[in-house]
This record gives sequence, structure tokens and C-alpha cells, in this order.
Amino acid sequence: MVSNNAKEVFIQGITQDGRTFRPSDWAERLAGVMSQFRPGGTCPGSHLSYSPWCIPTTMGNTKCVVVNRELEEYEPMAWNFVMNFARDNNLQVVEACLLPDPPPAN
Repeated sequence: MVSNNAKEVFIQGITQDGRTFRPSDWAERLAGVMSQFRPGGTCPGSHLSYSPWCIPTTMGNTKCVVVNRELEEYEPMAWNFVMNFARDNNLQVVEACLLPDPPPAN
């Protein structure tokens, strides 16, 4: 269960029993489905980029989808969809905060 304290949750491509989730492009597919949910709503061409509320990424060697909690406030059904996806596929979900990359050293 996810609490309401974290700003973001990470859906990890690892099942509860430690297996890698397949297919290998699951994170991109999930984020693609969620691309229409974004601050300010959809606009022309918004289907061509990921929503800032649902971003696929890789942490180490693990595919993840970072889901911002603002999605829950904007569209609760979309939030339920991604959380149910994680639950139905037995994926690990971690509360965290995605930090920006540090600036390059000079």
C-alpha cells in the first residue's frame, strides 16, 4: 500500500518474488498510455511525449516508471490505473523522490 506522504512512487520492473518483469518495454508502454494526463490537459502533439506525471526511467539495471502524486489529484482514475497495473502484475512499488541530475563538474 502507498501512503500519501511521498511526492512520487516508483513502480519497479521487479516482481515481489525478484523476477524481472516482461516485456522489456513495459515502462515505455505504460508511460505512453498515460501521456494524455498532464498539467494543463492535452494539447496538440502531447501524445508524442511522456507526461511529466508518469515518466519511464532506468535505475541501475531496473526499468521503472516514476509516477507523481499530482496525477492522483488531477485524475484519480488514471492514478488507480497505474497503481492497479503494479498490483495486478505483482510489481514492487517504492515511495521516493526523483532528484535532478547534478550539474556537470567544470
